[in-house]
Amino acid sequence: QVQLVESGGGLVQAGGSLRLSCAVSGSIFRLDDMGWYRQAPGQQRALVASITTGGSANYEDSVKGRFTISRDIAKKTVYLQMNSLKPEDTAVYYCNARGLYLRYTPFNSWGQGTQVTVSS
Repeated sequence: QVQLVESGGGLVQAGGSLRLSCAVSGSIFRLDDMGWYRQAPGQQRALVASITTGGSANYEDSVKGRFTISRDIAKKTVYLQMNSLKPEDTAVYYCNARGLYLRYTPFNSWGQGTQVTVSS
Protein backbone atom coordinates (compact mmCIF):
# COMPACT_ATOMS: atom_id res chain seq x y z
CA GLN A 1 0.00 0.00 0.00
CA VAL A 2 1.24 3.48 -0.87
CA GLN A 3 0.57 6.49 1.32
CA LEU A 4 1.16 10.17 0.65
CA VAL A 5 1.22 12.51 3.63
CA GLU A 6 1.10 16.24 2.99
CA SER A 7 1.97 19.12 5.27
CA GLY A 8 2.56 22.83 5.15
CA GLY A 9 -0.77 24.37 4.24
CA GLY A 10 -2.35 27.23 6.13
CA LEU A 11 -3.52 30.82 6.07
CA VAL A 12 -1.28 33.54 4.66
CA GLN A 13 -1.70 37.11 3.51
CA ALA A 14 -1.37 38.03 -0.14
CA GLY A 15 2.28 38.35 -1.07
CA GLY A 16 3.33 35.80 1.50
CA SER A 17 4.92 32.38 1.13
CA LEU A 18 4.18 28.79 2.07
CA ARG A 19 6.05 25.54 1.52
CA LEU A 20 4.15 22.32 1.01
CA SER A 21 5.71 18.91 1.57
CA CYS A 22 4.54 15.45 0.58
CA ALA A 23 6.22 12.27 1.77
CA VAL A 24 5.57 8.93 0.09
CA SER A 25 5.70 5.72 2.11
CA GLY A 26 5.06 2.04 1.48
CA SER A 27 6.74 -0.76 -0.40
CA ILE A 28 7.90 1.54 -3.20
CA PHE A 29 9.92 -0.20 -5.88
CA ARG A 30 10.11 2.77 -8.21
CA LEU A 31 8.90 6.35 -7.85
CA ASP A 32 8.24 8.16 -11.13
CA ASP A 33 6.70 11.58 -11.75
CA MET A 34 5.33 13.53 -8.81
CA GLY A 35 3.14 16.58 -8.81
CA TRP A 36 0.90 19.03 -7.05
CA TYR A 37 -2.71 19.71 -8.01
CA ARG A 38 -5.24 22.09 -6.56
CA GLN A 39 -8.98 22.31 -6.37
CA ALA A 40 -10.87 25.48 -5.54
CA PRO A 41 -14.56 25.40 -4.54
CA GLY A 42 -16.76 24.71 -7.53
CA GLN A 43 -13.81 23.95 -9.77
CA GLN A 44 -12.15 20.81 -11.04
CA ARG A 45 -8.83 19.59 -9.73
CA ALA A 46 -6.05 20.95 -11.92
CA LEU A 47 -2.31 20.50 -12.23
CA VAL A 48 -0.16 23.16 -10.57
CA ALA A 49 3.30 21.69 -11.10
CA SER A 50 4.96 18.36 -11.82
CA ILE A 51 8.49 17.02 -11.71
CA THR A 52 10.17 14.01 -13.27
CA THR A 53 12.75 11.75 -11.67
CA GLY A 54 15.37 13.66 -13.65
CA GLY A 55 14.25 16.93 -12.14
CA SER A 56 12.46 18.42 -15.12
CA ALA A 57 9.61 20.62 -13.93
CA ASN A 58 6.40 21.75 -15.54
CA TYR A 59 4.18 24.57 -14.26
CA GLU A 60 0.69 25.86 -14.85
CA ASP A 61 0.96 29.30 -16.45
CA SER A 62 -0.48 31.29 -13.54
CA VAL A 63 2.18 30.06 -11.09
CA LYS A 64 5.25 30.33 -13.29
CA GLY A 65 7.87 32.50 -11.62
CA ARG A 66 6.13 32.25 -8.24
CA PHE A 67 6.05 28.54 -7.41
CA THR A 68 8.94 26.07 -7.43
CA ILE A 69 8.58 22.31 -7.29
CA SER A 70 11.44 20.13 -6.11
CA ARG A 71 11.99 16.60 -4.86
CA ASP A 72 14.30 14.65 -2.61
CA ILE A 73 14.57 11.23 -4.18
CA ALA A 74 16.21 9.62 -1.16
CA LYS A 75 13.47 10.89 1.15
CA LYS A 76 10.72 10.15 -1.39
CA THR A 77 9.43 13.66 -0.79
CA VAL A 78 8.20 16.38 -3.11
CA TYR A 79 7.98 20.05 -2.17
CA LEU A 80 6.15 23.07 -3.50
CA GLN A 81 7.58 26.45 -2.57
CA MET A 82 4.91 29.07 -3.12
CA ASN A 83 5.92 32.72 -3.14
CA SER A 84 4.03 35.92 -3.93
CA LEU A 85 0.78 34.17 -3.11
CA LYS A 86 -2.46 35.63 -4.42
CA PRO A 87 -6.05 35.18 -3.22
CA GLU A 88 -6.76 33.20 -6.38
CA ASP A 89 -4.24 30.59 -5.20
CA THR A 90 -6.68 29.65 -2.44
CA ALA A 91 -7.56 25.97 -2.83
CA VAL A 92 -7.03 22.51 -1.45
CA TYR A 93 -3.66 21.30 -2.69
CA TYR A 94 -3.17 17.60 -3.44
CA CYS A 95 0.05 15.69 -3.91
CA ASN A 96 0.23 13.00 -6.59
CA ALA A 97 2.80 10.28 -7.15
CA ARG A 98 3.17 7.52 -9.71
CA GLY A 99 5.41 4.51 -9.90
CA LEU A 100 5.63 0.83 -9.00
CA TYR A 101 5.21 -0.86 -5.64
CA LEU A 102 5.93 -4.45 -4.70
CA ARG A 103 8.10 -4.41 -7.86
CA TYR A 104 5.43 -4.96 -10.48
CA THR A 105 2.27 -3.16 -9.38
CA PRO A 106 1.76 0.35 -10.79
CA PHE A 107 0.29 3.00 -8.57
CA ASN A 108 -1.12 6.49 -9.09
CA SER A 109 -1.78 7.77 -5.59
CA TRP A 110 -3.06 10.95 -3.99
CA GLY A 111 -2.50 12.68 -0.70
CA GLN A 112 -5.36 13.70 1.56
CA GLY A 113 -5.13 17.36 0.58
CA THR A 114 -4.00 20.42 2.47
CA GLN A 115 -5.85 23.72 2.58
CA VAL A 116 -4.10 26.87 1.40
CA THR A 117 -5.95 30.12 2.04
CA VAL A 118 -4.60 33.46 0.87
CA SER A 119 -6.27 36.55 2.32
CA SER A 120 -6.32 39.88 0.50
